[in-house]
Amino acid sequence: MENAQLENFKLSTRFLDVTYVNNKTGAEVIALQNINLNIKDGEFICIVGPSGCGKTTFLNTVVGLLKPSKGEILLDQQKIDGPGKDRAMVFQNPSLLPWRTVLENVLYGVELLKQVTAKKKKEAKEFIEMVGLKGYENHYPHELSGGMQQRVNLARALTVNPSLILLDEPFSALDAQTREFMQGELLRIWDETKKTSLFITHQIDEAVFLADRVFVFGARPGRVVEVVDVDIPRPRDLHVKRSPEFLEFVDHIWSIIEQESSKQGFDNKEK
Repeated sequence: MENAQLENFKLSTRFLDVTYVNNKTGAEVIALQNINLNIKDGEFICIVGPSGCGKTTFLNTVVGLLKPSKGEILLDQQKIDGPGKDRAMVFQNPSLLPWRTVLENVLYGVELLKQVTAKKKKEAKEFIEMVGLKGYENHYPHELSGGMQQRVNLARALTVNPSLILLDEPFSALDAQTREFMQGELLRIWDETKKTSLFITHQIDEAVFLADRVFVFGARPGRVVEVVDVDIPRPRDLHVKRSPEFLEFVDHIWSIIEQESSKQGFDNKEK
């Protein structure tokens, strides 16, 4: 019965703990504790929480860079034991290779997987067009703005055709106006691809705008204290951020994080 239930989910974590040893003190640190989550195929999930609550640790464990101390993570009912081509990461920094053109950077992931074909090159150009960079295929990173570089980063992730896309605060280095524009662009792209997405952010309004559900992590040890269903109709545009319904979601999540932050002995000012 349990396996039948898990088949309904794209990603599941069961009794997940992650611990590590502090190099300075030698003490064991519990970063994540008893994380039990289920994510459906095609969902857009955001994770928020106080600073140091283990959001990025969780993402790194899902991508396979860290090993669970206890429990397991299942993607398409298969246990994650390390990095794999079924997952793609979009980092805070676009990490583009400066000597490669936009098209060459987008193809870099499939080159590493030894999957470069005429079909993949065609798909890469289609994703470049999808992210709004048609005509920039032969440009170099230094010729692009920060927002444009992140679009290349996203196109590169999409080109490897992963089952799951993980995004670690990809817009944090952008100015406010570009950040909001990129949020709208990301939703447009997600609506076209319906890729299951796991997005880490410190910005509560960003999480509410993007997500189907928001997982709120508590103060360390990181754990899920609440799952918020964002039932704001889609498609969404930036005007929804001014609606009373949107602001209620933001205030509710903020109040949870504020309570959790107080347990760490400081006030989290990131709203």
